[in-house]
Amino acid sequence: MRRDHGQRTFRNRDDAGQALARLLTSDHPELVRDPDVVVLGLARGGVPVAAPIADALHAPLDAFVIRKLGVPLREELAFGAVASGGEPLISDRTVRDFGLTPDDVNAVIEKESVELLRREAVYRQGRPPTPVADRVVILVDDGLATGSSMRAAVDSTRRRLPRQIIVAVGTGPAGTQIANADEIVCATIPPDFWAVGQSYRDFTQVTDTEVQNLLATE
Repeated sequence: MRRDHGQRTFRNRDDAGQALARLLTSDHPELVRDPDVVVLGLARGGVPVAAPIADALHAPLDAFVIRKLGVPLREELAFGAVASGGEPLISDRTVRDFGLTPDDVNAVIEKESVELLRREAVYRQGRPPTPVADRVVILVDDGLATGSSMRAAVDSTRRRLPRQIIVAVGTGPAGTQIANADEIVCATIPPDFWAVGQSYRDFTQVTDTEVQNLLATE
């Protein structure tokens, strides 16, 4: 199920998180102060969106590290994603369309897996990932474009046997489906959606330091 908070432009990612927090506390008051709720922000851009949600629900906040798998020489185009603790999610159609060989695919997976591990080490500073088994997991990002990153995050999380997975995003196109998610909450759905950044006045790239600081306050 997707909820729309009306067409709007957010000041920044924190503003989007505040809007999502209002939707979630309104739709699911039972989640407030529930010790079995955990909020995971897709790093890096999803963590500043997730922080106000975690505050509103009085729930722990953690980063979920995910890396897009970019087409060589056209990295802005993703052929899949790799997530914390999960198998790579690959679009066979995109691989075929761009004529990628198994060696091409494996080289990108290896490169992004190394970066994924680096970021996990930087963000957590030795802390283990927040347990999600038999808990309500809210996966948060600043928006959905193709949805490949969120699909990989949901698939990876589902393998850890949560009770429920709620996807919460700032913006995205109408009609997006995320298999294995129990619910999708979207704060704004522009009728002419073309990019996540169109729903933000400030869409500055989030840094590793910002993610560290947000997690350190938990």
